[in-house]
Amino acid sequence: MTAVRLVPHKALRTPFCEMAGIDYPVVQTGMGWVADARLTAATSSAGGLGIVGASTMNLTEMTAAIDQVLSLTDLPFGVNLRSDAPDVYERAKVMIDRGVKVASFALAPTEKLIKSFKDAGLLCVPSIGARRHAEKVVGWGADAVIVQGSEAGGHTGGVATSILIPQVIEAINVPVIAAGGFRDGRGLVAALAYGAQGVAMGTRFLVTKESPVPDQVKQVYLEARPEDTVLTDRIDGHSHRVLRTPFIDRMIAGGGGVRDLLLAMSSAVNLKRTTGMSLIDMVRQALAARRQHNYNLRQAVMAANTPMLLRKTMVDGEVEHGIISGGQVSGLITDAPSVEELILSVIREANMTLESLQA
Repeated sequence: MTAVRLVPHKALRTPFCEMAGIDYPVVQTGMGWVADARLTAATSSAGGLGIVGASTMNLTEMTAAIDQVLSLTDLPFGVNLRSDAPDVYERAKVMIDRGVKVASFALAPTEKLIKSFKDAGLLCVPSIGARRHAEKVVGWGADAVIVQGSEAGGHTGGVATSILIPQVIEAINVPVIAAGGFRDGRGLVAALAYGAQGVAMGTRFLVTKESPVPDQVKQVYLEARPEDTVLTDRIDGHSHRVLRTPFIDRMIAGGGGVRDLLLAMSSAVNLKRTTGMSLIDMVRQALAARRQHNYNLRQAVMAANTPMLLRKTMVDGEVEHGIISGGQVSGLITDAPSVEELILSVIREANMTLESLQA
């Protein structure tokens, strides 16, 4: 793949760009069921940093996705992992052997895992949602962090991006990538003004031509308003921002308790069938999530809900029976360009905004 290149304003050539070997400070997040090889390669080929969403892939699928990206581009890319996956070190070996540039994580990695990647020369870029989490992973050796505010889709905290970013930047001394509410060049400039060295976007990349998400699901995003998202813990026990649908409204208004547990157990069975995980591995993963996030037993069991309910929409296109993770920025997205068109428009607008500020 080859792509058009713009000359970015000097303010856009941040140290993170040099560190990751990319042209523009734009990161495509490793969304499960969405960030496949084609989307990842398109992002990296266009000058950003693409990240394979391997948290919902088994080891064989992840390996095939990495090999496909390598066949499509020779530019740097990353892979997003579940740090509590039972085979996480086998996955790490595949990434190391194939020369993946960046390791990112769906859950905070352990110090041992960070060290194993860093010893092999990979960049470790965890996603965090609180200052204390940033301080912890940087103390363990993280090279940069993606800091996600509450506007973001998926699992997110309660602190707004505009508050969280400067708070984290004041506490650590590695590059910060801002996430949550970004879609264009003006947002990129705003992130730089806060002290970030780039932006990470999920929802905006999800609504592109290369995204594998079914068209009827993309249409839901295009028709959404900023107020059409809701933050709820009824899906899996952890705060999760999703688009409001009749299914979500029923889940939020439902009786909870036994009903939630039955749904979670059904999701766990489907997750086991989809990923090929053994029952023992699933129990280990649930216990690891319980320890890492202080989940109670109900929350640990419910953790199986998210990947399977997401699969219903993002893979099967069943808007009526699944969840649609999405940030508040969904209400500002009005088109589905190619990845190259998106990144060029972001950089072009950022250049213009910076020049107008200087004037």
